[in-house]
Amino acid sequence: MLAKDLLSDVVPALKTSDTGLDALNWMEVFRVSHLPIVNNKEFLGLISDVDIYDFNKAEEPLGAHELSLMRPYVFYYQHVYDVIEIASRLKLTVIPVLDESKEYMGLITQSDLLHKFADLIAAHTPGGIVEMELNEKDFSLSEISRIIEDAEAKVLSFYVSKTGPDDRLNITIKLNRSDIQPVLNAFDRYGYQVKTTYVGEGVNDIKARENYEALMRYLNT
Repeated sequence: MLAKDLLSDVVPALKTSDTGLDALNWMEVFRVSHLPIVNNKEFLGLISDVDIYDFNKAEEPLGAHELSLMRPYVFYYQHVYDVIEIASRLKLTVIPVLDESKEYMGLITQSDLLHKFADLIAAHTPGGIVEMELNEKDFSLSEISRIIEDAEAKVLSFYVSKTGPDDRLNITIKLNRSDIQPVLNAFDRYGYQVKTTYVGEGVNDIKARENYEALMRYLNT
């Protein structure tokens, strides 16, 4: 999935002739804290609600103020993971998208990005979730996938993260079935230590359930 596939059809860009009040009204309507300023497809930068409040003259055009704008963006051909990285690192509620000539094409909202990410990790698809922790040298995607398939299950999503400065990896697997006991038994036979599981109403880890439900509530707002 590329940045061009996530462009919003409704959230507008600002012009330097727009006032700070115009900008704040649009931000309130679309529940964002940033908007791009664009003149004739030239991306000038992002302005935040905090920037506008600092003006103390929100009724004046944006161009009447000395703007010191940050200019984060992605190109339309970049992967959704690049979009997630820049949005997370800079805490952005919108991410501008440019073409090869650096002309403005549109923006991606944080809300749309989170919903698409939920699709990527199959968050809306019924099935169990398994988390395990293991040493990096012991990690084998092919072996883990084979164990799951031998237990008559399929992997819907699979992601890996570092748990700290050492060589430990945290593995999160979304399966296509809620009855994951055969998979757990298979992991146990091969010496894999499962840390937590989420299996619908049968939750072995309360914190995992709370985190999952909180994510779902956030995505549905």
